[in-house]
Amino acid sequence: MEKMDLVYILFILVCLHIDSVQSPIGTSEINCATGTNTEVGSIQEGYEGDVEIITNIGPVDHLVLESYLFPIGVSFLELVYSDGGSTATVRTIRPLDADVLQESGGILYYSLTCPNPSLKNIRRVQVQDVNDNPPIFQSKSYSATVSEALAVGSDVLRVTAKDADVSTENNRITYSILPPAPDEFEVRSDGNIRLKQRLNFNNDQEYTFIVEAKDVGGLNDTTTVTITVEDFDNLNPYFDHSLYKASIEENQVGQFSDVTPEAIKAQDGDMGINETVVYSITAVFPNEYQSNFVIDANSGVISVTTALDREEIDQITVYIQATQQDDASKTANAVVSVTIEDVNDNPPKFDQDEYTVSILENSLQDQLVLQTRVTDLDLGGFSKGQFIMDSDTFIINSQGLISLRSNATLDRETVDNYNIQVIAVDQPVDGLSSTAQVNITVLDVNDNNPQFLPFPETTEIQEGVYTPSSPGEVCEIFATDADIGDNGRVTITTSSHSEIFRFREDGTLLAINELDREIQDMYDVVIVAMDHGMLQGNNITTVRVNITDVNDNAPVFSPDTYSKSILVKDAKVGDVLLTLSATDKDAGSNALISYRFSEVSSMVALDAETGNITLTSDLSEVTEDTLLNLTAIATDHGTPPESDEAEVLIYFRIAPNTESVAFESSSYKFRIKENEPEASIVGKVKAFTGNPLVTVSYNIKSHEDVFSVDGEGTIKALRPLDKEEVEWYILTVEAIDSSTLPNTAETTVSIQVENVNEAPVFELKTYKAEIFNISPYKSPIVKVQAWDPDVGESSELQYSLLNSTTLLDVETNTGQIYVLDASSFGGNLFTFHAKATDKHGLSTTTTVQIEVKESAQRESIISLNQPVYIVEKKIPEMEVSMEKVLGWAVKILSVRAEDGNEMRSILKESTDKTYVSFIAMDSSGAVIKATEVKEKLNTEHKALTFELEKVFGPGLEIKVEDSPEDPSQAFIIALIAVIVVLAVISVTSVSTNIYLKKKTKRRHSIDNLANFNNNPESIEDEISDAL
Repeated sequence: MEKMDLVYILFILVCLHIDSVQSPIGTSEINCATGTNTEVGSIQEGYEGDVEIITNIGPVDHLVLESYLFPIGVSFLELVYSDGGSTATVRTIRPLDADVLQESGGILYYSLTCPNPSLKNIRRVQVQDVNDNPPIFQSKSYSATVSEALAVGSDVLRVTAKDADVSTENNRITYSILPPAPDEFEVRSDGNIRLKQRLNFNNDQEYTFIVEAKDVGGLNDTTTVTITVEDFDNLNPYFDHSLYKASIEENQVGQFSDVTPEAIKAQDGDMGINETVVYSITAVFPNEYQSNFVIDANSGVISVTTALDREEIDQITVYIQATQQDDASKTANAVVSVTIEDVNDNPPKFDQDEYTVSILENSLQDQLVLQTRVTDLDLGGFSKGQFIMDSDTFIINSQGLISLRSNATLDRETVDNYNIQVIAVDQPVDGLSSTAQVNITVLDVNDNNPQFLPFPETTEIQEGVYTPSSPGEVCEIFATDADIGDNGRVTITTSSHSEIFRFREDGTLLAINELDREIQDMYDVVIVAMDHGMLQGNNITTVRVNITDVNDNAPVFSPDTYSKSILVKDAKVGDVLLTLSATDKDAGSNALISYRFSEVSSMVALDAETGNITLTSDLSEVTEDTLLNLTAIATDHGTPPESDEAEVLIYFRIAPNTESVAFESSSYKFRIKENEPEASIVGKVKAFTGNPLVTVSYNIKSHEDVFSVDGEGTIKALRPLDKEEVEWYILTVEAIDSSTLPNTAETTVSIQVENVNEAPVFELKTYKAEIFNISPYKSPIVKVQAWDPDVGESSELQYSLLNSTTLLDVETNTGQIYVLDASSFGGNLFTFHAKATDKHGLSTTTTVQIEVKESAQRESIISLNQPVYIVEKKIPEMEVSMEKVLGWAVKILSVRAEDGNEMRSILKESTDKTYVSFIAMDSSGAVIKATEVKEKLNTEHKALTFELEKVFGPGLEIKVEDSPEDPSQAFIIALIAVIVVLAVISVTSVSTNIYLKKKTKRRHSIDNLANFNNNPESIEDEISDAL
């Protein structure tokens, strides 16, 4: 009860007391004769003071205050009376308390008895109850023990509080559970504690809470209630965890080495009872491993009885059960996931005991060669393993990828096969290992030009009439090529004088046209040794074919008439009167000439060797002018001999003749260096007359197109001369005097052209080509070709670039320009200058224009269910069959076994599926778009299959593959190479014609402009312009 409430109640009581003291409750008369029964009145408890004033008391009445019905009443009262008095007062001796009068219903009974005891004056005072008593619990604490199985709604215990107030209103009690009140219990109005929710021993074993009893006035009391929950055997056992993880090394038996999150344990779900549980294994998955495990029934410890192999199985699930010992129906289940820990007990294993792979000899450094694959049944596989390979050429990385070392190059001609042992070790320490054999075959690339074997000591043929059906054999010329297959198969052809010479397949050089030594006594034939590779290599050299003489020319006198005028008086025996001169276009003994007269003369003699006519007579018998007319015969030494005649006129004069003309020498020899400029002076001849008034003029009677002579007898060259064309010129120069009857004289002039080192000459002023920016390293672009006018020195030219560049370079000996790195040059035209230098240091330059294009998709791909090595052998037959079906020329670029979009295969491994990359070209050499080719392949699929089955046999499967989307992976340079071949064929023909027309010694390379879009007509125009 709160303090303010108490103060308030006390205040009221004090007021009531004061009021009661002031006035009595009632007044009545006493009747001792009959007695009375009087209701005095009502008053609130706590009253103190007069209760009743009694009057009409007789003198002899002697009043006595006595109890009536309930003795307790008079305990509150006293009678104030004096004998003999007429009045008396009944007053309280203590405050009235209705609660004490509870038995009488709150009514205070008392009696005023007169002397006659039987007569009672009964009085009743109604004492009104006041709420001045709080409820009081019978006990300050209550407790009970209940089973957790007690039904909801059951009474657990009852708390009881009493309120001393007598009135029902004031003693009515309300019960409640003070916060925090448990959800499981409630208190009813009668004080019964009732179960509201089901109990669970495992959650709460005891509840303690406060119950309050409160009356209407707010007076209250509290008591503590303690309820103990008693466990009931209603729960199954349980494991601490539904999933356990355990591990044990393979090949081991015994208990698990590690169990997480903690050791296996199960217990009775009824903790208050906690019955013993026993453990068992209910199942093992996979089932066949059931017998490998046992579990201790008491401790739950699982052991492996038969060793396990992790490589056979690495994870096993064991299903375990805990059963309550006293009730087999009460069980709990858990799962134990067992990991079999790895032990390094398996060596690594290669997927092949022996690897066989091929690689092109021109493969780039760091080029991928082979992917070895190693498996290790132990955990982690081969992730911690390493490879060991002893090779100076190849290297293997940690992934088993074998590649060409960054500092190594391949040369099939040096080493064509590598047998390497590769060791795989599964871990650095105490590792297990295995080995595999790697056989790497170096595939031939056409990287060697044919080489000529030493020529025969003599390369000559007799002049004569030869035809293609009846040729003449000159000599045998052989060439070798260090490459193999088509790359090493060499064909020798002529690049100059092809209308006169050609090669037979066995290397015999044949003459197929008329040879006339007198027209040309030797030919510098440019010959080309060319292999049959896709990008053909060649070697060009010159073979000098000497034309040996046949006596098919008679000597020729020059002039055909010799005359001499002699004064008889001055003539002496032995004087040389004339020197006859005849020439024979033949050579050797066929050109040796003997002179004689047709008739013997008594006056003169003719020297058979020198042609000198000497006087043999003293002329004493000559008395008048005499003309001696003789016929001179010049006969060669050939078989049969040939001859020529000349008239010899000798005038024996008695008197001098004043009018005559004669050269100061019967013959002259001059020299001139080749390539001297036009109008260069060769030499000078001089003729005299007997009369100073007579002048002399000169005239050239042969080779007027090459030389001229002026009035002073000075001989000049009309153009630069070339020793390699003609070394000797024999001229007849005539002198004519100015007489009325002109006199003439002739002399022979021999002119030798001396050799001068001449600068090389490029075949074209400008070389043009197109490449794609994806062209690989060392892909050929164009071959610049120069020739040396100096005989036999063309093969000694050295080629270089004036300025170095990262785009391209040139092979020193061949002039082949090839790609270095075109990846960063796309979409531009670049101009370079190439230089050819002879062995004497003279050089010349030419312009090279290279257009670098962005890559374009042109190639098509089909796949065949054939091994790659079979397809490689059938490439020519495939091309023919595909051309027949498609109606276009077909050039196969590459065959490859691996899948992917790389257009040129480096590795060629045997498989049953081979990808064939090719291009198709129309009649002009233009490459057909891949989309168009693919459409036709699909349309003509059956026809193509039919034709190719003729090549590969029945059962052939052909699939048209998608062309690569990424053109950076396309081997476009192979396409360019095909165009090179087409262009070369045309250029060779044009070059040969120009060679014959313009310059006998000029030759042309059969390798020419590798231009993607060029056609033969445009190439021919360029060559014509260049020349």
